[in-house]
Amino acid sequence: QVQLVESGGGLVQAGGSLRLSCAVSGSIFSRMGWYRQGPGKQRELVADITRSGVTNYADSVKGRFTISRDNARNTVNLQMSSLKPEDTAVYYCNAVSIVTRTYWGQGTQVTVSS
Repeated sequence: QVQLVESGGGLVQAGGSLRLSCAVSGSIFSRMGWYRQGPGKQRELVADITRSGVTNYADSVKGRFTISRDNARNTVNLQMSSLKPEDTAVYYCNAVSIVTRTYWGQGTQVTVSS
């Protein structure tokens, strides 16, 4: 059974930093990442990373967020810096298995106050 357990998130002032972590179990994952869904918006990709470490970022977070993964521990982390109010959203961990099934975490709230 595949499980994605997220941690981190919370309330932070603009300009601050937060770190999200996601522990994934139950399969081998080719791609892991983070999506977010802001109020009244569609879910969007924030960043993802392949098993070999190739990263991909949304333009809106480039230079501010850093994604990393530990294949041995099956974890993916998102270090968020210089946070802006527009980063406020529910952040979802995402994992794609080597047989291309997609899994989602339960979501964690990130709120950035101005």
